[in-house]
Amino acid sequence: MEPLLIFPDPAPPPLAQALDLGGYPWKAVGTADAATRTEPEDGWSGAIVMADEDPEGAFSLCRTLRKRDLPMEPLLLLVSGTQLADLELREDLFDDFCITPFHPRELEARLKHLFWRTGRGTRPELVEYGPLVLNLETYQAYVSNKPLDLTYMEYELLKFLATHPGKVFTRETLLSRVWGYEYYGGARTVDVHVRRLRAKLGEEHANLIQTVRSVGYRFGQPRWSL
Repeated sequence: MEPLLIFPDPAPPPLAQALDLGGYPWKAVGTADAATRTEPEDGWSGAIVMADEDPEGAFSLCRTLRKRDLPMEPLLLLVSGTQLADLELREDLFDDFCITPFHPRELEARLKHLFWRTGRGTRPELVEYGPLVLNLETYQAYVSNKPLDLTYMEYELLKFLATHPGKVFTRETLLSRVWGYEYYGGARTVDVHVRRLRAKLGEEHANLIQTVRSVGYRFGQPRWSL
């Protein structure tokens, strides 16, 4: 997926966090010239323009994007409530709008709708289980909207477990499926990585990875648990 074009630069923290949690690649620009200069070879997948702080710069960018000969990007405009009365005069400059401060889920829903309607862009592949979100493209992990600082093997182990919720795996199976058949480490390797994962998930979410006595480990709840 090509990145989303974001205005302004730097991107406001709530917007940057919402996009990161949703797994959307993005790049912030401060001017229309910067948008043209830094555009990827295959074009932007879409644009999110915040017009509440710098409406003149925001609408200048929107006009530039709409005048181009390239396929039109889906453009989401973020405005304050006091700007709503002016939108009818500018409705040709955007595809949809959202009022600030926005809720991340509303932003996500509007982006999905725009991409579906225009056929541009797709959402990155995510693994989601309760508070946990894994972005399989960027190797990022979040729990309750907070990023997890994981090593490569910690991420691989968590990804494997999270993609098989409710299923119990022995330590030997985890060693072969996550570390590979040629890995010669013992079962203690799995225990150490599980302990580290639980610590990084935090006390509130450590029980996402459960110990099944005399067998191994399970992620999440069994499908038929009461």
